[in-house]
Amino acid sequence: MSARALRRPAALTAVVASALAAGLLAAPQPASADEIRIHDIQGDTRISPLVGRQVTGVPGTVTAVRAFGSARGFWIQDTRPDRSAATSEGIFVFTGSGTPSVAVGDAVEVSGTVTEYYPGGADAGLQSVTELTKASWTVTSSGNALPAAFVLRPSTVPDRYAPEADGGSIEGLELRPRSYALDRYESLEGMAVAVRDVPVTGATSEHKELWVTAEPRHHRTAGGGVLYDSYRDPNPGRVKVASLIPYAQTPFPVADVGDELTGATEGPLDYDNFGGYEIQATRLGEVTDGGRERETTRRQSADELAVATYNVENLSARTAQAKFDRLAQALVTNLASPDIVALEEVQDDNGATNDAVTGADATLKKLTDAIAAAGGPAYRWRQIDPVDDQDGGQPGGNIRVAFLYNPERVSFTDVPGGDATTAVRAVDNGGTAGLSVSPGRIAPADSAWTDSRKPLVGEFSFRGRPVFVIANHFNSKGGDQGLDSRFQPPARGSEKQRGEQAKAVNTFVKELLAIDPRADVVVAGDLNDYQFSPALRTLTDGGVLTDLVNRLPRDERYGYVYNGNSQVLDHMLTSRHLRKVDYDIVHVNAEFADQASDHDPQVVRIKP
Repeated sequence: MSARALRRPAALTAVVASALAAGLLAAPQPASADEIRIHDIQGDTRISPLVGRQVTGVPGTVTAVRAFGSARGFWIQDTRPDRSAATSEGIFVFTGSGTPSVAVGDAVEVSGTVTEYYPGGADAGLQSVTELTKASWTVTSSGNALPAAFVLRPSTVPDRYAPEADGGSIEGLELRPRSYALDRYESLEGMAVAVRDVPVTGATSEHKELWVTAEPRHHRTAGGGVLYDSYRDPNPGRVKVASLIPYAQTPFPVADVGDELTGATEGPLDYDNFGGYEIQATRLGEVTDGGRERETTRRQSADELAVATYNVENLSARTAQAKFDRLAQALVTNLASPDIVALEEVQDDNGATNDAVTGADATLKKLTDAIAAAGGPAYRWRQIDPVDDQDGGQPGGNIRVAFLYNPERVSFTDVPGGDATTAVRAVDNGGTAGLSVSPGRIAPADSAWTDSRKPLVGEFSFRGRPVFVIANHFNSKGGDQGLDSRFQPPARGSEKQRGEQAKAVNTFVKELLAIDPRADVVVAGDLNDYQFSPALRTLTDGGVLTDLVNRLPRDERYGYVYNGNSQVLDHMLTSRHLRKVDYDIVHVNAEFADQASDHDPQVVRIKP
């Protein structure tokens, strides 16, 4: 059973309720039982033609029961379907916190109000689920055969994902399940569906959910996932799997990306605000190990400078020691002790405690001590404490970017004066580029960095040559409409700020290169955007930076897995003079159920 099912947002029917209040929909009116079957309620669009109406005696067979959480209820399916592929024959009967007194195989006649429930509330922009609420029912017989599950496979899931409406709602469009994957899933809402022998594309989460794809040959990655590498193709075969089976009876499978869910997994097709369509499994396949192992990169040679980036996911001195040990082991073993590490999501010393503390020395000492204990170098660090509560992230955490560096291999060029509000400038040291402060922050007063992490610039010296590293953590995608939104194409409102941030970093790099076109610059970090996004086009404007992910084989271009899509959020970019580079995304987290962070680290080896 999915832990998420324990929570149902209070705004169950915001759109419908407001429409009723405004007189846009009729108040509930009874409908005759011999007129109404489930496909009549579901209709051939996303919104029921009977929304707000009371219906009586709707027949169906119980296919599944949710007997836990605050969103309890049961699914029924009509065993006498109509001939339309667009009209679902299944529906969820919502009983709230009360456990329904029905069993799978019961034939029932249900009366209730037709309701459109918007997971996460109407403002989230997601699709609705057609339900019967305030329900009563009569069991007319028991032990009945269940309708056969609709099998999701390449021949039944269209390659095109969603109809377009110029950013408007697709709710009023007639469903075309043979043309669009979202329409196919909507046409099966509440019905029993199945997948068989499917690859796992999103590892088991703490919420006891995983992702599979019904299209095993579509856009596969080297690690066995599915690659998200354009807005045009979100990989339509992805579907989430949760469970209605009590964990004590059948533990939820623990699977990594690249494993297979072998055999049949089936149950009613539901929809939620944590990824969209999901199979609420009444039967689960067995996990077949795909053999995925955590990767290890090679060690840099004596004349190579190894620069890494790693999002350590809300790391504070109060974080459990076990996480520090795992991060340290990855840095020492899997990343082969890079010379410089750009860290993201380093919190202040007391983490999410929301007080005036902004320092992170205890956090960074705990990490560097763990690295030394794991056999790694005695790293030193450089960072700048942010202004309290001004850089976003977990409230009270004051996340920031920071540098670790190995003083046995590389030195840091300290230039005093850097603080949270002082902007670093490129300076001309007789034809050689330098920094006004080091470490320093790029344009911290610029509105581009409102409620977001400011980039940290540091000058290092390797074998007598200066190297500039810029650590970044751009603003998140919070507030963007999901791929499965009822608005198509979905709005990506957060892009605007990332575009402004990319412009600020690009401008700074251009200023360095205007002083010395041969300056060696590495831009690294969690940019929270894709290699094909407008922000990355802005960041690389003028050819001043090369996004190294584009040099990898296509099926290796990922370091983060979200809703079953393997994708790029973290990047490493280099200036023109750095032609001899060896770049690697080291897959140690994102594809695995057991993670030290949700991001994979990256490393580039350069010869300045």
